Amino acid sequence: MTLPDAGFLDVSPMRLEYRMIRPRPDAAPTIVMLHEGLGSVGLWGAFPEKIAAATAAGVFVYSRAGYGKSSPGPLPRATSFMNEEACEVLPRVLDAIGFQRGILFGHGDGASIATIYTGSIQDHRVRGLVLMAPHFFTEEMGLAEIRRARKAFVSGTFREKLKRWHADVDCAFRSWNEPWLDPDFRKWDITDALGYIRVPILIMQGERDQYGTLKQVEAAQQECFCPVETAVLPGIRHVPYREAPELTLNIVADFINRLLRDYHEGEGNADSGVAAL
Repeated sequence: MTLPDAGFLDVSPMRLEYRMIRPRPDAAPTIVMLHEGLGSVGLWGAFPEKIAAATAAGVFVYSRAGYGKSSPGPLPRATSFMNEEACEVLPRVLDAIGFQRGILFGHGDGASIATIYTGSIQDHRVRGLVLMAPHFFTEEMGLAEIRRARKAFVSGTFREKLKRWHADVDCAFRSWNEPWLDPDFRKWDITDALGYIRVPILIMQGERDQYGTLKQVEAAQQECFCPVETAVLPGIRHVPYREAPELTLNIVADFINRLLRDYHEGEGNADSGVAAL
């Protein structure tokens, strides 16, 4: 199929908002961007366009069901939160856009979904992972921050901020907050999936990330058998692409361009204009 630059992807019964930047999947590798727990197409801002401009790849970014302008879906269950998205929805999205080869780029919960997918499904189209502020297991400090978010949402202040990014703000917030704060979710742990990943990984984490400590990075270094590069950003919290946009772009583009060159992709566009670190 030929994807317009923006629109809705029909993945029955869901209708998912998306943006597609630069080359389509049949013409070049594709970077599929998976947003954080309260993210959406809009919340990425101009970062997808910057990634596309700095690499030889196209970029596909979409809002999961219940987020952004996507149609609402059933509230996820704590026992299957993120697993259903990774193993049932994401494969259908990749097939629907004609994904042929490329990279999964996940932030927060999106990084967890990319990890589960790549560690559970042997998909030779996936050539690498970029995991920004990933969650591989729960930590009390992260749960405490999520509880604070719930109080701010109930008070109305946080709810008003989120309304700018989500058509159904209550659905978006509940789809993220309720599974994380379910008592059964305290035992959630996907570190086993890390051992089954067979493609290079870049893990980027803010030193002051309020949702996870550097134990998340250490877990990947200990569990993975694939190459793992790490970038810990001093003074940065949970959203590096907004808090340190130039540094984040440099690190991500350098990793992606090196990976694409290893696969002889985009060799005529090797000079991306982004300085390697």
